[in-house]
Amino acid sequence: MYFLWPQYLWLMLALPLLPALYAWLLLRRNRAALRYSNVALVRAAASGRQWRRHLPPALLLLALCGLMLAVGRPVARVPLPWARTTIILAMDVSLSMRVGDIQPTRMAAAQDAAKLFLRDLPRHIEVGLVTFAGSSHVASRPTVDRASLITAIDGFQMQMGTAVGDAIVLSLAELFPEQAIDVTDLSYGNRPLAGRSLDEKTKKPPPREFQPVAPGSNNSSAIILLSDGRRTTGVDTLAAAKMAADRGVRIYVVALGTVDGVASAPEGMAIYLQLDETTLREVARMTGGEYQHAGTADRLRSVYENLGSRMEVLTRETELSGLLALASSLVALAAAGLSIYWFGRLG
Repeated sequence: MYFLWPQYLWLMLALPLLPALYAWLLLRRNRAALRYSNVALVRAAASGRQWRRHLPPALLLLALCGLMLAVGRPVARVPLPWARTTIILAMDVSLSMRVGDIQPTRMAAAQDAAKLFLRDLPRHIEVGLVTFAGSSHVASRPTVDRASLITAIDGFQMQMGTAVGDAIVLSLAELFPEQAIDVTDLSYGNRPLAGRSLDEKTKKPPPREFQPVAPGSNNSSAIILLSDGRRTTGVDTLAAAKMAADRGVRIYVVALGTVDGVASAPEGMAIYLQLDETTLREVARMTGGEYQHAGTADRLRSVYENLGSRMEVLTRETELSGLLALASSLVALAAAGLSIYWFGRLG
């Protein structure tokens, strides 16, 4: 925890004066009561209810202490239940994921590692799932329901092609629905798509303007991108990474596959595949994320385990002034209410 206005914390040095002032006033009142033979005071002391006289002032002192702390504007990294933290898993489901150089296959190993990641991830973090091959699809909207995510992971359907850029753009669309990001517009420009009329296209709301931020500065969102190849279609990968960087979203890249570019498919037919390490490393660098190459199933699980534990840092640094002021106000109201209830007056 730290304070944005620490200079105002000097005001707390005046707090010890308040109990001293209260004790002095209490002493004067007791002397006056004894002088005039206040029978009610004697009875209250005899019945053991003297603590009621001191509880409201003690609560008021506590409230003042909280308010003075609030003036200093404390900031702490707190996982508030209403502070939404979202991770998008973007997973390659191209046909090359059938290759068995990572046992039993790249796809099976990726599915197992993703489920392990979900198991160890803090429960308050929402996770969305995007799959991509020749096109990208939302397999699951961001949710904290781990069971539905696991069901979606088990139901992957492989296709031809690798649209890495589309996957990044679609992930951003899930993270920022208010910005109306449309991957089809980026892929095809302003031309109407087949089967889509001009009237339908003009009805779509235009994307909202946004102010670019520093790369990696968004502490409430992240993308974990898994791929075993290079882009063959769709949005340019680095252009999509620039979109993520402008929104402060980190992309953690998990790379599978062989750098040489040749692997044997289950049917015995060789598949030409070259892992585009240069581009994928640049995606991670541009966005402030990390690049990891996983050549074995154990290594893949290890990468996901490390990412799962690191996602805890996505909890926000939150200013607590409002919460402290609210809590202090409630304590002050409690003190006033008890004083009125017990003594029929304030003070």
